[in-house]
Amino acid sequence: MPDAQVLTPASTGSQGAGSASGGAGSRRASGLRDYLALVPFHAYVGLFLILPTLVVAVGSLTTAEGQATLSNIQAVFSDEVIIDAFATSIKLAVITAIAGAIFGGLLAWAVATGDPNGVLRPLVVAASGVLAQFGGVMLAFAFLATFAGRGLVTLFFKNVAHLPIMSDQSWVYGLTGLVFVYTYFQIPLMLIVFLPALDGLRQEWYDASASLGGTSWSFWRHVGGPILAPSFLGALLLLFTNAFSAYATAAALVSQGAPIITLQIGNALTSEVVLGRENVGKAIALGMIVIVSLVMTLYALIQRRASRWVKQ
Repeated sequence: MPDAQVLTPASTGSQGAGSASGGAGSRRASGLRDYLALVPFHAYVGLFLILPTLVVAVGSLTTAEGQATLSNIQAVFSDEVIIDAFATSIKLAVITAIAGAIFGGLLAWAVATGDPNGVLRPLVVAASGVLAQFGGVMLAFAFLATFAGRGLVTLFFKNVAHLPIMSDQSWVYGLTGLVFVYTYFQIPLMLIVFLPALDGLRQEWYDASASLGGTSWSFWRHVGGPILAPSFLGALLLLFTNAFSAYATAAALVSQGAPIITLQIGNALTSEVVLGRENVGKAIALGMIVIVSLVMTLYALIQRRASRWVKQ
């Protein structure tokens, strides 16, 4: 009969220690792999977010020769043109954010209450993903080809309907035209952002409210409304930031003047009439960064509350 192996306490402890050591080593290796996986993300953030912010901050506090100064910051607060551009940009962002939130929210509600397995839902979501990124020269050209002096809608009212509705074309190149164009990409963006919150509403909650004698109004007032409110407000702030920082569409549409703050930055950096205002443009950009940072901080706080109701 073969001899039975005798396990001594020393051998048992040695095996246990080896197993524990191997487990700790594997955990360290796993943690190292997790950090290595984040290297591309941190490199991207550092190169395209942190570094430009530092360049803007340093440039706004220095002269063209590199000497420290506050004149650039003072110019932002004393120049009436810059102040008006900030006010116009905020007004434009507020109007288009509210319009996009209302119409985009209604469209998202229509999609959420439709057939989840139907063809229309993925089609609308995919189209919204494309249209939310449709901007710049392409959107400006499409807008002018539709509503400008020789646009399809303008010619229809003039030659077919014989109505002088759009005879005055000044609105196309002003704030009204920018509101119209910006709302075009705000609506699909709202659908993309707000649809997950609507999908998070459960039929069981409505049934529970009805079983307790609640009406549809009481459900939306005490259950559905409070649940959707953080997501709706967060989406509204995101739309505000999106419109406030947009540049390409306005630059392609507005050829004279700079009614919004992003065009003021472009003029300060590229103007051949008033030279030496590059660092003033950086000071304007720093003001935009401060405003956007405040709005996005509020957005993050709201989204933290809203995420508990969003279906994972």
